[in-house]
Amino acid sequence: MSEQVQPSTGFDTVMQFTLPHKNARGRAVRLGPVLDTILSAHAYPAPIRHLLAEALTITALLGSLLKGDDSQLTLQAQTQDGIVDLLVCDYRNGELRGYVRHDRARLDELGPVPSLFSLFGEGYLAITFDLAATGQRYQGVVPLEGNSLAEACQSYFFQSEQIPTLIRIGVSNTPGACVAGGLLLQHLPEGEEGRERLHVQLDHPEWEHVSVLGGSISEAELVDPALDLESVVWRLFHEEPEIRAETGTALTRGCRCTIEHYRDILSRFAASERAEMENDDGLIVVDCAFCSREFAIELD
Repeated sequence: MSEQVQPSTGFDTVMQFTLPHKNARGRAVRLGPVLDTILSAHAYPAPIRHLLAEALTITALLGSLLKGDDSQLTLQAQTQDGIVDLLVCDYRNGELRGYVRHDRARLDELGPVPSLFSLFGEGYLAITFDLAATGQRYQGVVPLEGNSLAEACQSYFFQSEQIPTLIRIGVSNTPGACVAGGLLLQHLPEGEEGRERLHVQLDHPEWEHVSVLGGSISEAELVDPALDLESVVWRLFHEEPEIRAETGTALTRGCRCTIEHYRDILSRFAASERAEMENDDGLIVVDCAFCSREFAIELD
C-alpha cells in the first residue's frame, strides 16, 4: 500500500481506504469483543445472534462514513407481521449498540438457518444519517428485500443515494466468541461529494472491476483473526497502482442510558403522566432494551 498504516489489532477497528485510480472508497471491519458484549445483553437464539451480528457490522461500516463528531447513523428494519418485528442499531463516535425484538415461539418453528423473508416477511429498511455539524437529517427507506441485510443495504444506496455499493459480511456465530467481518466498497467517479454525480452508471468499467474483485472475498477471510484487515485489502487490490489506507475509529459498545438521561426525558412529561408511570414505591422504572438494564428513577 502506498501509505503506511499500523497493522490492525484484528478486532473492533474500522480500516478506511481508497483506490484513487478507480475512484472508489472502502471500509473494512472485524468485530470481536465489542460484538460479544452487545450480544450478551440478551439470551438471543442463534439465528437472531447471527442477524444482529450482521446488522452491527453493517452499522459499523456505514457509520464510519460519517464526518465530524457526534453525527449518528441509525439502521432500522421493521415489519408488522414478521417473527422479527424490530431490529435497530446505531453508531456515534465509534460507539455501537443494537437490539432485536422477536417472537421466540414462532422462531423455534423455523430451521436453524432461516431466510431474511421468513424472519421479517414484508418489512422495510430505514437508514438515517443525523449530521451534527449542520443539524440535518437524511433518511432513506427501501423494502427489506434480498437474501441478507447486506443486499438490502446495497439497494438502499442505489435507490436513495445513487451510489453503486458492494457490501460483504461474514459471521462466525459462536456464543462467547462471536466474530463478524465486513467489507464496503463504493464508486465515486468525478471525485468528492458535492460535484455532479455519475454514480448511477453501474456498468462503469471502473466499478465493474472493483466490484468483481471485492465480491470475490469469502466469509472465511472476513472472520479469520489471523488475517489482518490490511492483508484482506491487499489480497483484493494488490494490482492497483495505489491504495491509500488509514486506520479509522476504534469501536466500543456504547449505550447512552443513564439515570440523568432518563430523568431529563421524564421531566418533559406532565406531572399527571409521570404519576401514572410510578410504581408502588413512587419510582419510575425504565428498562433499556439495548443493554438489558433497569433504572429506578425518583423525580422531585
